[in-house]
Amino acid sequence: MGEPDVLHELETIQKDGLDALKSVQDEETLQNWRTAFLGRSAPVMAVFQSLGKLPAEIRPQVGQAANQVKLALEGAYNLRLAALREEATAKALATERLDVTLPGRPVVHGRLHPDTQILRELYRVFGEMGFQVYRSREVETDEFNFQLLNFPVGHPARDMQDTYFVDAGERGDNPIVMRTHTSGGQVHAMLEASASNPLDPPSVRIILPGMVYRYEQVDARHETQFDQIEGLAVGKGITFTNLKATLSDLAKRLFGANVRTRFRASYFPFTEPSAEFDIECFLCGGKGCPVCGGGWLEIGGCGMVHPTVLHNGGYDPSIFSGFAFGLGPQRIAMLRYGINDIRYFWENDLRFLEQF
Repeated sequence: MGEPDVLHELETIQKDGLDALKSVQDEETLQNWRTAFLGRSAPVMAVFQSLGKLPAEIRPQVGQAANQVKLALEGAYNLRLAALREEATAKALATERLDVTLPGRPVVHGRLHPDTQILRELYRVFGEMGFQVYRSREVETDEFNFQLLNFPVGHPARDMQDTYFVDAGERGDNPIVMRTHTSGGQVHAMLEASASNPLDPPSVRIILPGMVYRYEQVDARHETQFDQIEGLAVGKGITFTNLKATLSDLAKRLFGANVRTRFRASYFPFTEPSAEFDIECFLCGGKGCPVCGGGWLEIGGCGMVHPTVLHNGGYDPSIFSGFAFGLGPQRIAMLRYGINDIRYFWENDLRFLEQF
């Protein structure tokens, strides 16, 4: 078969296909047309399959012509399909009846995430106690995240906080990290305050909320990404009694006057003495469950600001003292709302989120 014959055949295929399409009045017939003129056994596809048998010098022209025919048929098919669907929609709208007596569909309202709700509650309570919110950065230097908090390079206490490092080139002993706690903000805040009056720096009473990152083993009580609220009070004459009173009052404001709390001796390089702050688990009534592990749920760590940290923040530890604490808002929310798994907070499951 020569070039003129093949080209004439392609013209005929295109004409026959377009003529047949004019009589198509529904989608079922249109799909039959598509199979006949664009399916694997369609005439135009047979031309493609026979290209290898044609002389080499005419293959490009025949292939181009066959492709143009195929594109023309596909374009006509798409236009006809759109027209049929538009006609069907118009007919449906013309015959559709609206029953104005039917009840309206409820509007789904957005709501605050439970983590946001508990954070705002904590802001309110601490605001009533005289604390101000101070924001600090999530991507931090090793110096502020560890060294100025009395974690020297190579200190074994660093193993308590499995750290994510940011690839920022060679920085020696001061790499860039995703902050493992909000405590680094303490030094930022004290340096800002002491810079205003180095000889007699002002008192500080702040909370530092924010996300922290640790390479944790994920379970019902632990996540690799979670919120913390750091608290810091620095001034003259501040004692451990002030710290205990602040956290005990916080628990009563959140959970009622009869809530049971306890302080357990602990160790943190940036506080001395240090303690863990626990609240009796409401989920099991103090009997022990997968959330608390023994009847009490650790809410956070606390202690008196270490003299080295005070000095690094520009405060003379012989004159000033202070306390600090780091709380887990999500663990507080678990007790507040009876949530038994901390992983629910970031799964974005609407069945969970719509309960709040």
